[in-house]
Amino acid sequence: MKAKGFFIAGTDTGVGKTWVTTHWLRSLRESGIDAVGMKPVECGGRDDAIAIREAGDGIATLDEINPVPLPEPLAPAAIDGAPRIDFDKILANFDLLSRLHPPVLVEGAGGWLVPLDRERTMADLAVALGLPVVVVAANRLGVLNHTLLTVRAIVSSGLECRAVFLNDLDEALRSDDLSRESNARVLRELLPGVSVIERDPALLMKLI
Repeated sequence: MKAKGFFIAGTDTGVGKTWVTTHWLRSLRESGIDAVGMKPVECGGRDDAIAIREAGDGIATLDEINPVPLPEPLAPAAIDGAPRIDFDKILANFDLLSRLHPPVLVEGAGGWLVPLDRERTMADLAVALGLPVVVVAANRLGVLNHTLLTVRAIVSSGLECRAVFLNDLDEALRSDDLSRESNARVLRELLPGVSVIERDPALLMKLI
């Protein structure tokens, strides 16, 4: 049975989750698959959700894609006076979109354990959705540790990590980072059951 969608997690903030989500979504739609994206929780504006809506050809409303917009660019648990994040509302939006436009690419906010409040993290939202996970990581020195920690946490949560996408960020600024040439190979050796994909989000099509 095909998945209703995928949860796109990051090893950190700023690793390119939205770039991967939007490019993967465009590839799906260009191939004739009527997919859509979600950014259930976004902090500090709605730029990511708007980009995801545009990549999905506007077939879902901004409120369907991003049911929980938060005003400040902070972890939700750090925003004074922020309302408790309504998982039921997020799940209802996902159920609607997954019936109409499967698969749904659900992009998380920040890293796997970003606190949503005192009791819950982004991982709890991913578990509630029950989707296979794609991890986005920046291809740079330190990514092995960050990725292995994230994948271990995903598996400990009872979810399947389907793939790791190594994103080449600021390539010109890190031309002397030798790890960029070996990170994918090492991750493939250490994570034999996980697809490790580089550079082109269209290659994530093979997960469908």
